[in-house]
Amino acid sequence: MANIFKRKLSRNIGITAVTVGSYVAATTVVTVGLTVCNTNGSAVNASVYLVDSGETETYLIKNAPIPGGGTLVVVGGDQKVILESGDSIKVISDAASSLDVTLSIMEIS
Repeated sequence: MANIFKRKLSRNIGITAVTVGSYVAATTVVTVGLTVCNTNGSAVNASVYLVDSGETETYLIKNAPIPGGGTLVVVGGDQKVILESGDSIKVISDAASSLDVTLSIMEIS
């Protein structure tokens, strides 16, 4: 069984939810890191949620405040989130073009 590490990026996320890196899991995936950066000068609120293959949305964080220029580590350290085939992670902000997101994953094949 091979493990493949990948990084997925999305920039300028705003008031419309975006699938991070347009990535939809095709196999079992371990999310090893998810960082959300506020690129605005003022505070914004961010929500991150997992969408399973049945389109059910489950929040990892909801309306979490991020100060201007600040970063929120949603997944990292000892915490991991497992994605199954067809799952994705979406991010949305309460301000236009305000978030950059980095998703680090390990695909298990």
